[in-house]
Amino acid sequence: MLVMDDEKGKEIGEYLKAGNPDKGMPKFNLTVQQVSDIATFLHREIAAAAHRGSYQILNILAGDAKAGEAYFNGTGQCHTCHSPTGDLKGIGAKYDPVTLQGRVVMPRGRSGFPGAGRGRGAMAEPQGPAVTATVTYPSGQSCSGTLVRVTDFDVTLRDSSGALRTFSRNEDVPKLETKDPLQVHVDMLAKYKDADIHNLTAYLVTLK
Repeated sequence: MLVMDDEKGKEIGEYLKAGNPDKGMPKFNLTVQQVSDIATFLHREIAAAAHRGSYQILNILAGDAKAGEAYFNGTGQCHTCHSPTGDLKGIGAKYDPVTLQGRVVMPRGRSGFPGAGRGRGAMAEPQGPAVTATVTYPSGQSCSGTLVRVTDFDVTLRDSSGALRTFSRNEDVPKLETKDPLQVHVDMLAKYKDADIHNLTAYLVTLK
C-alpha cells in the first residue's frame, strides 16, 4: 500500500528515513537520487505485476544446440529414456520453442503435481502420464488408482471403474504410495542450471 500511495518517492523516502524499528528495519540516510531510484524500481515492479497477463515472451533461443546435445547424451542422462530418432523425432516441428522449454521446466504443465496450488474443492487432473497411487490402512485394506489430488488432509483417486474415491488423511494414516512416470523429470528441476535449460531447448528445436 505504501508504494501504491507514493508520489514521486515522497512517501517511500519518508518511510526509509524513519525506518521501522519494530520490524527490525533500520533508518536509511539516502540521497534524493537514491530514493528516486528505489521508488522508480518499486513502481515499475508493481506495474509489471499488474500487467503480467499481457507479457509477451520474446526469443528464448539463447542456448547452444551443440552443448544441449552434449547435455542430452551426457550429464542430463536424457538419452537413457528418450531418443532423437524415436519418441522425440520431429518434436522441434511439433512444438514452438516456448512450449518446448515449458515442457522441460514444467513436465506436467502449469497444473503441476495433483493438488499443487489448488483449493480443497479443485479436482483438475494433471497433464502427462498418470500418477498412480495406493492407499493402505493399518488393517491392510487398500485402494489403488490414478491420483487426482493429494493434500495434507485428503487424497482422491480414480479407481479402475472410473469412480472418484476420497480418503481423509491424518499424518501418515492411511499410508500413501505414489508412482510418477515423470518423477525423474521433476527431480531434475533441482539440478538444472540456467544454461542447461537454454541449451537443451536449443537442441530440441533442431529435432525436426
